Amino acid sequence: MSTPEAGAPRRKFAHIVTAGISYQGGVAAVDTQTLIAALVHGLTGSTVAVGAAAAISRYGWLFPQIIVAHLAQRRQRRMAFYGVGAFGRTLCLAMLAALLGLAGGLSLFAVGAAFFVIWTVYAFIGGIVAVPYNDIVGRTIPSPWRSRLLAMRFFGGGLLALAMAALAHWLLQALPFPVNYAVIVTTGSLLMLASTLSFISVGEPPAPAATHASGFGSFLLLGIAVLRQDERFRRYVYTRWLAATVSMAYPFYILQARTSDIDAQHVALFLGLQTLGNLLSNPLWGWWGDHWGKGRLLVPMALLGAAIPLMTVIWLAFGGQPRLTVLYFFGSVFFLLGAVNTGDTIAHLGYLMEISPDDQRPAYSGYFSMVAAPAALSPVAGALVAEAFSLAAVFWLSLAAALVHLYFLRRLLGVRTEPSR
Repeated sequence: MSTPEAGAPRRKFAHIVTAGISYQGGVAAVDTQTLIAALVHGLTGSTVAVGAAAAISRYGWLFPQIIVAHLAQRRQRRMAFYGVGAFGRTLCLAMLAALLGLAGGLSLFAVGAAFFVIWTVYAFIGGIVAVPYNDIVGRTIPSPWRSRLLAMRFFGGGLLALAMAALAHWLLQALPFPVNYAVIVTTGSLLMLASTLSFISVGEPPAPAATHASGFGSFLLLGIAVLRQDERFRRYVYTRWLAATVSMAYPFYILQARTSDIDAQHVALFLGLQTLGNLLSNPLWGWWGDHWGKGRLLVPMALLGAAIPLMTVIWLAFGGQPRLTVLYFFGSVFFLLGAVNTGDTIAHLGYLMEISPDDQRPAYSGYFSMVAAPAALSPVAGALVAEAFSLAAVFWLSLAAALVHLYFLRRLLGVRTEPSR
């Protein structure tokens, strides 16, 4: 197919891209590597709480997917599941913004406790979205154009996220804590709402009928059988566990920067640089995924994933750097984190779509999430290591996991692949 219009009407392609752009702008307002990490640390003063916020976000995204996959696999229309999750997470962000805006008469402990209640609901209800989104996009957009669609989504979303970072930078200086974060999260919730409305307007083609067990227990047993019999899927799960272990350090780069005399408003600056890395790398990742394959795109992501903690442990070994050098160094770290975040998402979503049979895509998404979910708790392990030893120890562990990840990725790519769907 030479154009996206050949496999999906122009309107649908454009609306999916628009929904993704709005989502990227909205999620920048609650980025766990910068803004949310700084907010939680400001509310609690706890490294463990920072790690917990990131872990809840990751685990909540993955855990519901096996249940949603079971329910969605039994239906030919799956947009309703998307609607529940997307509208639900938007409402949660609105509630979180209200909490922060009214926090003046409450203790920081009470606000922090309430934050974690709402944040947990937000994370878990948002996880409902993943399965129907992947399935609907997979049935609407042909394989040769999926990486490009994701790249367009992240490019436009990167521009919007840059605007969000600029707004956050101004708000962090102009308003008191935590009212400044209330306005940031409110903006994020409005962008999430726009994203939801745009994606729902796409509609969906009927899903092919699938043969599967009717009971949830049998559905889980089929997942175990897939894990045993599908070598490519099994090895892919191993690599994602290791990738999650590498990313255990991601919420703590901002804390390491804050220990080096970095002001609160620089959190938004780092978010902007992270977004810039996302933005500038998108054309490369989109081209790479479509021309060389989604599996091969995982390789540069793994190499960059190893480079970031390697840079950090080398930098820490010198210690006592001037403040300007700290800004330049962590600016480069967050720039690379942005490039890794977007490239890994393009590679991960694209590769999972590729290895999932057309009539079992929701099931495969659910099976993957079921076995990968525990790895999402790695930031908690990282926080405990930081409390027991130091932040540097977390970066060393991340580097070790990155090297093992590269080895298992090489084994994964050695498995014979099937033609793209």
